[in-house]
Amino acid sequence: MLQPLVSEPNYWVFANIDPVIFAIGPLAVRWYGMMYLVGFIAAYFLAKQRLARTNWSVDDLGDLLFWGFMGVILGGRLGYVLFYQFEYFLSDPLYIFKIWTGGMSFHGGLIGVLIAIWLFARKHNTSFLAVGDFVAPLVPIGLGAGRIGNFINGELWGRTTDMPWAVIFASTDPDRLPRHPSQLYQFALEGVALFALVWLFSRTPRPVGAVGGVFLSGYGVFRFIVEFFRQPDAHLGLYSSGLSQGQLLSLPMIVLGCVIIYRAYSVNTSALK
Repeated sequence: MLQPLVSEPNYWVFANIDPVIFAIGPLAVRWYGMMYLVGFIAAYFLAKQRLARTNWSVDDLGDLLFWGFMGVILGGRLGYVLFYQFEYFLSDPLYIFKIWTGGMSFHGGLIGVLIAIWLFARKHNTSFLAVGDFVAPLVPIGLGAGRIGNFINGELWGRTTDMPWAVIFASTDPDRLPRHPSQLYQFALEGVALFALVWLFSRTPRPVGAVGGVFLSGYGVFRFIVEFFRQPDAHLGLYSSGLSQGQLLSLPMIVLGCVIIYRAYSVNTSALK
């Protein structure tokens, strides 16, 4: 059984890395923000490789990525506040604007991106699912980069463990307990593995909706698994079912993704060029 304090030489004690890379006056560049930038740049270059499959221009691509980026930021913040800090929001409605205090939700960001995709599809008179298929392979690199940012910040760490690869986040965990580096698990699953799955799947023409469906179900499964190693939010804990908030939010993704894949192959026989 783990004690409040452990023999730290047995584990990796994570260094206290300043979350600010550099600052110029009041302007501070943070690691987490830099990871968002890395994800956006990677998405742009990957999207340019896929642009030939569409009839969109480079300007259209710029609009899609800009709207998608705004969907990630706004949806991610709204989702975090509503899904994870709703009671705090009720006591302090202005909290929703305090982005500098931290707090972003993937599931909220996904909703924001879906709204951006819907607006783009409507403007260009094209299929929502087809646009989703185009966007899906671009997302995992950004997810992986974000998890590296979480690790650098020493946040969203895992549950306690005595595994030899456990990490002690000395600067952010007052109990200094060895924990699963769940941020790195998420980087490996939501970033590397999901990118490989969706990118390779999308290289062959597929029925419209299939690529997006694989992304939704793939992320949902990977997130559901890693939540068993991730420390639940202190104010939420686990539900009576033993599941976390992240797992409950991932279950609809798995179901929806499977339904989209099934319909793509059973109803829609046209392939994305």
